[in-house]
Amino acid sequence: MTEPTRADFFAKNTLGITTTLTDIQDTISFLDDWEERYSYIIDLGRQLPGLPEADKVEENYIHGCQSQVWIVHQLDPETGRLFLLVDSDAMIVKGLAAIVLVAYNGKTPREILDLDIEAVFEELDLIRHLSPTRGNGLRSMVRRIRSLAEQYC
Repeated sequence: MTEPTRADFFAKNTLGITTTLTDIQDTISFLDDWEERYSYIIDLGRQLPGLPEADKVEENYIHGCQSQVWIVHQLDPETGRLFLLVDSDAMIVKGLAAIVLVAYNGKTPREILDLDIEAVFEELDLIRHLSPTRGNGLRSMVRRIRSLAEQYC
């Protein structure tokens, strides 16, 4: 049996494609407390398709995160849309990465740069419920994605 390729992982990633920020906002607002919300965020992380082991290298590593986090991307030359994959060794970080992917995956570089992600985090009341190191890691992911988008603008 052959090992899955990066294209296989991109094909499995529906975050930001069929799962939207509105879906996440609606679900989080429906949940009563942060224990339930953390559980939901972890469940979102389970939807990440992961990364091939060959992509878990320094050039894809996101520094500034408490956990190990890697990100890869591809730009669709026909649509100009940026597609992203993120993986981590920590379940809560995978969940946070899933939220970031829902916001950014499949968007054009201009849409990525125009999105006020801090407002999204505020609306989800997310940062207030994260440790400072997790919040910094989340922002490190965002900086990397914005940096990737800037390369294509």
